[in-house]
Amino acid sequence: MALPDVAACLTHRARPPRDYDGRMEFATRAIHAGQAPDPATGAVITPIYQTSTFAQEAVGVHKGYDYARVANPTRTALEECLASLENAAHGHAFSSGIGATTTIMHLIDPGDLVVCVNDVYGGTYRMFSQVYAPKGYRFTYATPEELSAGAATLLTGARLVWIESPTNPLLNLVDIAAVAQAARAAGALLVVDNTFATPYLQTPLDLGADLVVHSTTKYLGGHSDVVGGFAATNDPTVAEQLRFLQKTLGAVPGPFDAWLVLRGLKTLAVRMERHCENARRVVAFLSEHPRVTRVLWPGLPDHPGHAIAGRQMRDFGAMVSFLLETEEEAVDLVSRTELWTLAESLGGVESLIEHPARMTHASTAAGPFAAPANLVRLSVGIESADDLVDDLARALAAAPARA
Repeated sequence: MALPDVAACLTHRARPPRDYDGRMEFATRAIHAGQAPDPATGAVITPIYQTSTFAQEAVGVHKGYDYARVANPTRTALEECLASLENAAHGHAFSSGIGATTTIMHLIDPGDLVVCVNDVYGGTYRMFSQVYAPKGYRFTYATPEELSAGAATLLTGARLVWIESPTNPLLNLVDIAAVAQAARAAGALLVVDNTFATPYLQTPLDLGADLVVHSTTKYLGGHSDVVGGFAATNDPTVAEQLRFLQKTLGAVPGPFDAWLVLRGLKTLAVRMERHCENARRVVAFLSEHPRVTRVLWPGLPDHPGHAIAGRQMRDFGAMVSFLLETEEEAVDLVSRTELWTLAESLGGVESLIEHPARMTHASTAAGPFAAPANLVRLSVGIESADDLVDDLARALAAAPARA
């Protein structure tokens, strides 16, 4: 495959986002927002408040905390910090990304219509198609191109619009501002799953989204040692509903999990810069390898969503997908790498490789949006880029010869 002209993307660097009111830049907020030294001891790092309940001075009189499912100081620090990074007025932490999704779905009722991008995380599609659709919730699916066209008629009757950008696993781009405008015209809430981009690269609320959701398991935690979720909004009514649902449904993180994600946020800016830098090196290698038929990465000039990514992202991310000739080659390759770990998930400091059709997106296999069988997905970590490229080169060279 011919090497695309990647000069522009190889020299691109993330532009650190400033707070919406200009007070502090991203990396500073990641370390300090919601994290003042502990007033009781002066501890610089937010303590892990490992308690299930809190003493009350009198019946109903307390210091802001009464029961840990409702609120916990460690969780509060995480919610305030991550809300700041998303330029949000309100943040809500959950036990997983799917826990956040489940809670958001309780904002609507059976019979309501959800319009979802058709290239969506397999776990989200499984929940929508196998849990909520049988209960009477209605779903229609649209391509990223259809959604990006911003036609309000596409969303007629919808209560909720659910998109990812970049999408998982094909790394398509959706024009968030265009969808936001169409959703407002249709009277629908727009939810953007920002897990792939992170708030360092993209802030959907600034583009008009009503809600932003994350699996904090991924880049925000960053070390593959915690499972968590998050949702943020600037709408006080939606925030109040989410807070009620958060405490009532109970899909909340424990204090240690909240602390792990909070710790991960402190290095998010520097990690994302290295992730993106390494991704450029990997993409450049894959783009000229004869066994690779196509590379899917928004930073490539020939990517159909490249212009959209340039408008709404600060850099192009570290998720890379590519196509080989056959399913057999893809399955063989993911089993041959040594440094790239064959595993589900993404966004950790270590590099991961997977076969979406048989792993993260197996739930879509029998549906209309099955992942291509010859697709390989990479989560580019922060190891030495030379070592990552060398490992891929060895694995590709060791693959059986094509007939």
